[in-house]
Amino acid sequence: MACQKHFPPRQSPRKHPSDSTTSQLDSGATGGSTDPVLGTDRKKRQYHWRRGTVTLQQIKKYQWSCELLIPHAPFIRCVREITNFYSKEVSRWTAEVLMALQEAAEDCLVHLFEDGNLCTIHAKRATLMQKDFELARCIGGRHLSET
Repeated sequence: MACQKHFPPRQSPRKHPSDSTTSQLDSGATGGSTDPVLGTDRKKRQYHWRRGTVTLQQIKKYQWSCELLIPHAPFIRCVREITNFYSKEVSRWTAEVLMALQEAAEDCLVHLFEDGNLCTIHAKRATLMQKDFELARCIGGRHLSET
């Protein structure tokens, strides 16, 4: 004969105290559902990921994707604003030029973050700081000065 697991019989769902005319069954003063074995309140606990798991999932997701990270419309507005600041003559851009400019900008930012992260690791820290970006720009040969 095969082994069978024995489960306690299910109880019928409890009615709201205002609906029933009979006495409450082990619901206590609060009217909440209680576990008949332990006598404690049963609440659905929300699942929490361990620290860093979601971050690693996002890193893998963005490494495998080939879509652009900066939204297209805000980037175009930024390009037009910079263009208007430096030159009133140039006011039109083709879609191909804007896409190439956005890809180049994102590539530059990604490399800057990579170099800054290496500087952070070298300093035995976990937080990326402004001085890491400055050092990465000096060492990396990419001069993105504010002037």
